[in-house]
Amino acid sequence: MPLSSPSKTERINLRASPAAKTLLQEAAEACQKSVSEFILEASLTQAQQALADRRIFKLDEKAWKEFQRILDRPVASKPRLKMLLKA
Repeated sequence: MPLSSPSKTERINLRASPAAKTLLQEAAEACQKSVSEFILEASLTQAQQALADRRIFKLDEKAWKEFQRILDRPVASKPRLKMLLKA
């Protein structure tokens, strides 16, 4: 999370079990943060990771060349797939 972030104007509400709330409070205290700061930071980190897993993938040089080779090969006719998509 950037140090100079825009003002916080949006609200997010959630419900949690008493045990979950206690755990979050203890973790926030251990990190010297408010529960809101702790939850927001952890949630943003997880959200960024979830999106990165869908947008970015890393390959070594050998795997990258193989990936490019597969992408560059001619399109093959797939009659069964065509039938499936028409159904």
